Amino acid sequence: MKVSEKVIYPELSYQVTGLLFELHNSLGRYCREKQYADSLEQMLIEAKIPFKREESLPMEKLEDKFTNKADFVINSQLLLELKAKPFMTNEDYAQAHRYLEAGGFKLGVIVNFRNKYLKPIRIIRSNS
Repeated sequence: MKVSEKVIYPELSYQVTGLLFELHNSLGRYCREKQYADSLEQMLIEAKIPFKREESLPMEKLEDKFTNKADFVINSQLLLELKAKPFMTNEDYAQAHRYLEAGGFKLGVIVNFRNKYLKPIRIIRSNS
């Protein structure tokens, strides 16, 4: 089995990852999350990659609070969560897993633009 057969949505995830690196190189590490999201939205439009921003996923009620709004759903396949914070926490990973389950997605990517070197993290839904 080739590596490309093991990777979920290889062409789409590589294309999106390339945009994320380009965005990080362009804006640097100290912008707000919304600035990264606004710029990424324009890049996705220019690249003609279909997406939905702040996509509501099936909601669950947790402690009287409704949750599950993904930053980006790209091509109805890839869930993308953007962060701009000093470091990632276990809650960030739990959130991504919760969103994958809620939306029925196989693959998610979390990216923290605050890192000196960008490291997109692929999250795969375990029971997909």
